[in-house]
Amino acid sequence: MTTRRNILSGAAALGTLSFLPGAHAQAERFSALALQMRCNAVNQDTSRSSARARMMASIGRMRAQIASSRAFLRTFNGTELKLAVVPEYFMTGFPLGESRAEWRDKAAIDVDGAEYEAMAGIAQSQSIYLCVNAYETDVNFPELYFQANVIFAPNGDQILRYRRMISLYTPSPFDVWDRYLEIYGYDAVFPVARTEVGVLATIASEEILYPEIARMHAMKGAEIFLHPTSEVGSTEQTPKHISKRARAVENMAYVISANSAEIAGTPIPSASTDAMSQIVDWNGRILAEAQSGESLNANTIMDLDGLRGARARTGMTNLMSRQPWAAYAPAYGAARGAEPNALAEGAIDDRAAALNRQRQVIDRLQALAER
Repeated sequence: MTTRRNILSGAAALGTLSFLPGAHAQAERFSALALQMRCNAVNQDTSRSSARARMMASIGRMRAQIASSRAFLRTFNGTELKLAVVPEYFMTGFPLGESRAEWRDKAAIDVDGAEYEAMAGIAQSQSIYLCVNAYETDVNFPELYFQANVIFAPNGDQILRYRRMISLYTPSPFDVWDRYLEIYGYDAVFPVARTEVGVLATIASEEILYPEIARMHAMKGAEIFLHPTSEVGSTEQTPKHISKRARAVENMAYVISANSAEIAGTPIPSASTDAMSQIVDWNGRILAEAQSGESLNANTIMDLDGLRGARARTGMTNLMSRQPWAAYAPAYGAARGAEPNALAEGAIDDRAAALNRQRQVIDRLQALAER
C-alpha cells in the first residue's frame, strides 16, 4: 500500500483566525462539481466482507463517474475539473436498526484503510481535490466511530478531516470532548485547508442547518464550503435548501452541496433521497443544480477573484467585516445546550439514551422561556 500523508498522523492543514484574503495572485479558472451519485447501502449485507466488497464497488463507480465528468467538462467549457464533492455516506448509507457495534464493524473504515487509499488514488489520478464523507474508526476511541468529511489533495494526501459535531445518534467529538481535545487540540475540530483552489472547509449533511458550524470555519478564512449531504428531494424549498443559500450569504462563501441520487438496498423507497445537488455563490445565487438521478449537472466555473473582491470591499454588503463577534461570546459561553462528554467513562449509548439527553436540553430551554 502506498504511504500517504494522513492528517491524524501528520500535521493538519489548519487555517488561522483570518477573513480577508490578503495578497492573492489572480485565481486560475477551474470547474467545481457536486457529483450526484446513487448509494448502494450496506444495510443489506450480513457480513463484514460483503459490506466491504460493496463499498469498494461504490468507490469504483465514483472513480469512473469523476473521470468521465472531468473529460466532459474539459470538452464542454474548456476548463479543468479541480474540485469535486460526493454525497454523504455514498458507499454505505446510514444505520437502520444496527447497533453501534454492528455498524462500526460493518460500515466504519480505518483512517489508513484500503477504502481511503482507493479514494486517494482517484484524487491523484484525476489531479483534483476530492471531498468525501464516511463513517470511520479511531484507535483512540475503540468503541466508537465518527462521521467524517475528508479532503484529498491531487497528490493523494488527506489534507483535511472534519468530524461531524452535531448528530443525534452517531457519536461526535463533543460526546468525548475533553479527551478529544487532549488528543487532537481545538484547531482540529474546525479545520480549513489553504489550497490553490481556495480556502476549503466542510459541513456535514444536516449541519448546514446550524449557522455556527459554517461560521467557525468562516472565521478561519474559509472561502468554499464543501457539503456532502443525503437529503429528501423536493420540488419545494426545504429547510436544507434554504440553509445552503443562507450559509453562503452570511459567510460570503461558496457552498458546493452534493446529494445522493437515491439510496438503494434499504426498506425506504430508494428515490426519497434525490436531486437538489447545487453550487451556490456568495450572493446566494444557485449557479447550477441537478435534478433527479445520477448527474454531473451541478457544476460551475469558480470565480475566486470575484469572491475575494467582494470580501475586500468596504460598504454595507461586506457582512463578515461588520460582525461584532465579541458581543456574542458571553451569551454563548453562559448557555447550556447539549452537554459535552455524553459518552465519556463508558456511558450507555443507544437511541433511547440519546433521546433522553435531548429531552433534558429541551426541558432546560423551556424553563428559560418561562422565566
